[in-house]
Amino acid sequence: MRILILTAFAFLVACTGKPSFDDATLSDQRLNLEEFFDGDMVAYGQFQDVLGTVRRSFVVNIKGDWDGERLRLQEDFVYEDGATEQRIWTLTKTGPDSWQGTAPGVIGVATGQEQDNRFNWKYKIDLPIPSADGTVETLRVQFDDWMWLLTEDRLLNRAYVKRFGVDIGDVIITFEK
Repeated sequence: MRILILTAFAFLVACTGKPSFDDATLSDQRLNLEEFFDGDMVAYGQFQDVLGTVRRSFVVNIKGDWDGERLRLQEDFVYEDGATEQRIWTLTKTGPDSWQGTAPGVIGVATGQEQDNRFNWKYKIDLPIPSADGTVETLRVQFDDWMWLLTEDRLLNRAYVKRFGVDIGDVIITFEK
């Protein structure tokens, strides 16, 4: 019975709606990724599991550098428990509105697409996760990030996180220049 309930729950979670480029654009703003992320900014976020429980919160200081060909993002995370993490992304514009990127821990190449005021960024990554005994384990997950430019200096990001093709939670982040 327990397996049936878990299967039904996983099916319902998998059927929840997600953003799409087919959705109407609700803003006349245009996101230009290389302009928005060029310079220093701070982001505030949290990870929620599929049941809605907030599992981690964090602040990220970001230094972005667009050199005309590549966008380098140095992200310095500080979690609520004092743990820190650094991720350095290197993104390359592959077309007028398309991107590819790499970072340590990312499996293969991340891909992204801009449209109007939004950006969709997809990748697989091995995330370091602290365990109860103080050790750090790695969890391989897939991210489907959706970002919306709210104002010229504020961006909202909702990342849908999956493991083995099943939703395990999402990350909400606000970026502020």
